Amino acid sequence: MSILFQVLLAIASVLTLLGLMMIVRRVAKKVDLNPEVQRKLMHVGTGLFALVLPWLFPDRWPVYLLIGATMIVMLVLRLPRFSSGLGAALHSVERTSYGDFLLALSVGFCFLLARENTLFYVLPIAVLTLADAAAALAGTTYGTKRYVVEDGEKSIEGSVVFFVVTLLVAIICFLFLSKLPPSNILMLCVMVAAFGTLVEAQSWRGFDNLFLPLGLLVFLNGHNHSSLAELALLAAMFFAALVSFGMVGAKLGLTKHATRVYVVAVFLILAAAELQNTVLPILVLVAHGWARTVSPCDSKYPDLDIVAALGLVGFGWLALGTATGWDAISFFGLTAMGLVMGLSAVALRTIPIAIPFVAAFLFLTRIWSVSQNSDQSNWAEPLTWLSLFSLAVMAVMPFVSPLFPQKNRVSRLTVLALLPPLLYYIWSIVGPLGEGISVGVSS
Repeated sequence: MSILFQVLLAIASVLTLLGLMMIVRRVAKKVDLNPEVQRKLMHVGTGLFALVLPWLFPDRWPVYLLIGATMIVMLVLRLPRFSSGLGAALHSVERTSYGDFLLALSVGFCFLLARENTLFYVLPIAVLTLADAAAALAGTTYGTKRYVVEDGEKSIEGSVVFFVVTLLVAIICFLFLSKLPPSNILMLCVMVAAFGTLVEAQSWRGFDNLFLPLGLLVFLNGHNHSSLAELALLAAMFFAALVSFGMVGAKLGLTKHATRVYVVAVFLILAAAELQNTVLPILVLVAHGWARTVSPCDSKYPDLDIVAALGLVGFGWLALGTATGWDAISFFGLTAMGLVMGLSAVALRTIPIAIPFVAAFLFLTRIWSVSQNSDQSNWAEPLTWLSLFSLAVMAVMPFVSPLFPQKNRVSRLTVLALLPPLLYYIWSIVGPLGEGISVGVSS
């Protein structure tokens, strides 16, 4: 298939998406469709189309072109001029949601990270498309027993439907796309359904469109070939974590929802990285709890914000490392270290003499974690000066600008912690490439 034809096919795909939105809006006006139904019709249509992408395009780059164009369209449809017209098929629900952006983003991430493993792409996207829509519609129509999350309510009936549909989808995908023993398939399907149901039940503002498929992909990547005994042990540990966190969450000032979100976050961190690379990300959650207790910020849901930030940063570094071929785990650790330092500095604003000791502890913790990694992961090491620079910037910021961490604390500190390692990572990759290009031109 020629390059031109693939570009035209990507453009036609975007136009098809817009055509689907026009049809949904026209039908909605005629039969007075509920905004949630409109949104889920678009959700299902987009997801079903995403499922065929591995077979529709022989090359990978047109898929990324399509996803980028789709995200631009979603941004335009949020503008006041379009949000009440064509964009109402996505944005007419009353609650705040970024689900349209995150759906396109998760398709791109899954397509990138799954590589040639069709199961790792199809299963998460199929669950997101079918189970999520079925649960939402069942909960809206038949839900009577509800539980509270930070930005609304969800129903037990919807969660049960989600579990059943996910279990069926998982069984079909494993039977056709894997060669595992039946006992392993059954255990994995039950765990995928249970874990997916918990992730979906605890998500907010449309973040299930990102965390659900990527969480399932990370789980499958880490445990697809685990033995039956290992899977049973993992399930027992996860259940024990839910119970133990539930007991201590209230004492730490966490809501029940935030407590469950923390469990999911820790579980994904442990599943996605080797043990030494999980220490600093987990310390982010600890430092956030400390800073929130000592110096509350103005965020409405700070405990959910920190999980969202950690998830976006973690998945972002994972995708960037996969796309470039240059392992980014050291830079993810640097980002987490900087975020821990920033949050700790906020908590220690009245005891500044303790900040150097926290910085030294974080510096040594990072040195230890790096020493346990392979040479491939440590290709950019040593990053001593970058580490010290990041620690210094994050440590002094709450004192240089006391109001900086009070408004939108998590997002501001995350961006500040991310910038130094991200810029250095880009420079490290582009530098050798630029030298290679210069040599090639001059020769």
